[in-house]
Amino acid sequence: MIFFGTSAFSIHVLDRLIERGMTPDVIVTVPDRPAGRKMLMTPPPVKVWAAERGIHCIQFEKLNAEAVAALKEISASLPETSLDIFIVASYGKIIPQSVLDIPAHGALNVHPSLLPKLRGATPLQSSILEDMQHTGVTIIKMDKEMDHGPIVAQWEENMDPWPMNILDLEKTLAIKGADILAEALPPYVSGELIPFEQDHSAATFTKKIQKEDGFIKLATNEDADEAGPIGPDSSKIPGPAGYQIYLKYQALSSWPGLFFFARHKDADIRVKVRSAAWNEATGTAPASFEILRVVPEGKSEMSWKEFANYIKN
Repeated sequence: MIFFGTSAFSIHVLDRLIERGMTPDVIVTVPDRPAGRKMLMTPPPVKVWAAERGIHCIQFEKLNAEAVAALKEISASLPETSLDIFIVASYGKIIPQSVLDIPAHGALNVHPSLLPKLRGATPLQSSILEDMQHTGVTIIKMDKEMDHGPIVAQWEENMDPWPMNILDLEKTLAIKGADILAEALPPYVSGELIPFEQDHSAATFTKKIQKEDGFIKLATNEDADEAGPIGPDSSKIPGPAGYQIYLKYQALSSWPGLFFFARHKDADIRVKVRSAAWNEATGTAPASFEILRVVPEGKSEMSWKEFANYIKN
């Protein structure tokens, strides 16, 4: 079995597969990339995970003819007891048909949405942004189109608590995805489990998340066109407008995070939201999104009260 993956979602899937006695023979991931302020070359999380466990890991810049030849050679060299199948979970690259055709049983993808809903690269963020408490994970047999192949297994449920932070939702769906994959593999490989076609007419597609998607306005009136003045109470955004920002906070917390602009000494400064909360309605106080801690441009992290005082000076 050869596993294709890159992110933390992949690691959660791998951890669960190993718990269930299904350790991949080889892991395929993306090349090291520059990261951080100093742009140091950094390995993808799965590469680090594989090295810690002594699992062979290979990295391809492109899945071209050379990569296809290498994968064929690796597949042919695996023990006879190994499953002749590729497993894909958050790999981050389009896998061409020439690669999908290598294993006898094709390639199965663990996708964290109820396909055909939320096809694409950001199903986790999109399910939170769209307030889709009823969600799940789908195992498909991959074809040349994105998240298009027939369904092998699917699990769905109302997530609780909701809205979940993206890191919690990622882990929950990855573990459940590994569970249903492990259960489906034996009957799938034996031919007892026949994948069924998706309802392509019901397909929806996610969009790529950009840094700019983390922008919010701090308006005390939800109908206001401009941000309200910064003060002790402007950290709270009530009602539907506040809830939509809370969904964004939960969905984008790992990247890019939320930010807003504030006026300080006749200049606009960018302010990152470091932590926030959703307050349920109590007495006469409506439910609201509340910013707790921020990082103003060029400054250290501070509480909202400290920030409000800082802006005045």
